[in-house]
Amino acid sequence: MIGRKKAEPSEGAGQVPVIVYSRPGCPYCFLLRHSLRRRRVKFTEVDIWQHPDAAAAVRSVADGNETVPTVHVAGQWLVNPSAARVAQLARNSPNP
Repeated sequence: MIGRKKAEPSEGAGQVPVIVYSRPGCPYCFLLRHSLRRRRVKFTEVDIWQHPDAAAAVRSVADGNETVPTVHVAGQWLVNPSAARVAQLARNSPNP
């Protein structure tokens, strides 16, 4: 998808894909990204302001709100999750 920013390729070996839905200037998104990088969790980021389909996906799992960060990992949608929970799901799920 256009507009996704990938984490460094050396990170996140042995994990399922993690997609972080965010928007510019969101302090909670910044904190989650920072914490995921510290845990060496590889993720793809999607800006919901640049991608209407991503914003619609977030609204569909966040009671109609564009609450970010929202994360899709291991087949689950997590609204404003902790980095620890995301890392746990990313590493403890079988690879697709």
